[in-house]
Amino acid sequence: MTSPLAAGAALERLFTGTVWAEGPVWLPRTQRLRWSDIPNDRILEWDAATGETTVYGTGVEYTNGRVLDLDGHVVQCSHGRRRVERDVGGMVTPIVDSFEGRRFNSPNDVVVAGDGSIWFTDPPYGIHESGREGHPGEQEYGGCFVFRYDEASGELSAVVTDMVHPNGLAFSPDESVLYVADTGYLDGGDDAPRSIRAYDVAGGRCGNGRVFATVRPGASDGFRVDEEGRIWSSSADSVQVFTPDGVRVAHVPVPEKVSNVCFGGADGTELFVTASTSLYRIRTTTRSATHHRGTA
Repeated sequence: MTSPLAAGAALERLFTGTVWAEGPVWLPRTQRLRWSDIPNDRILEWDAATGETTVYGTGVEYTNGRVLDLDGHVVQCSHGRRRVERDVGGMVTPIVDSFEGRRFNSPNDVVVAGDGSIWFTDPPYGIHESGREGHPGEQEYGGCFVFRYDEASGELSAVVTDMVHPNGLAFSPDESVLYVADTGYLDGGDDAPRSIRAYDVAGGRCGNGRVFATVRPGASDGFRVDEEGRIWSSSADSVQVFTPDGVRVAHVPVPEKVSNVCFGGADGTELFVTASTSLYRIRTTTRSATHHRGTA
């Protein structure tokens, strides 16, 4: 494998002024980076052409993770509405909001598989943060699961049910493995389950769950997989890069707690980093495993 970072790459701060930055996605059609400032209940966009950041929306019901679907439209998680939804040109419509007749906790992060199915995590942070990242509420279905939703059939399946607080998630390039971060019990000491777990995927189901990598300090929150199968993960002080075998091969120090990352830029090789109050960028030698989406 080639080095994951470009020669002479340095971390750049593109914007500062958020309370808790999250949910970055690159929009190829507009050459913009969209992300959330969750406690301020707003969505921001950074423009690659001008370097300026503008407010895309306010009163957005505490959106968090987002991704492009197969048509290049934004699919996002809403803590406030306790649902997964789609944003097409500012028109937001629901996709799915309940499991067996009970509301979700607060969908957190989302990926779209090659067959168009939507996979998302559902920890309780939006209903347990005293209104900081959503609206106070109760857990209704009695767990924190990873779900798969087939829009064509309307079938919703709980595909991972053995995690404390499933958070970030991503597929391997061939979609045979689903990686999911567990951020449960963050104050539980060194034995807390702050690991990235891997699950074999077959027929829309997950099995053979195991620990892929343990991220310290802090935990893995959000992450992305590149076209060579490496995992680019957030942590308390850096972006950490792991091979498909779970070996850490790179470490990018960041002066704030990192929440999430995504690839983007004109050629797809720029890594954007959301970290507490700021948006950062660093140049790499690779691209997202799903870099071909949303370019039409």
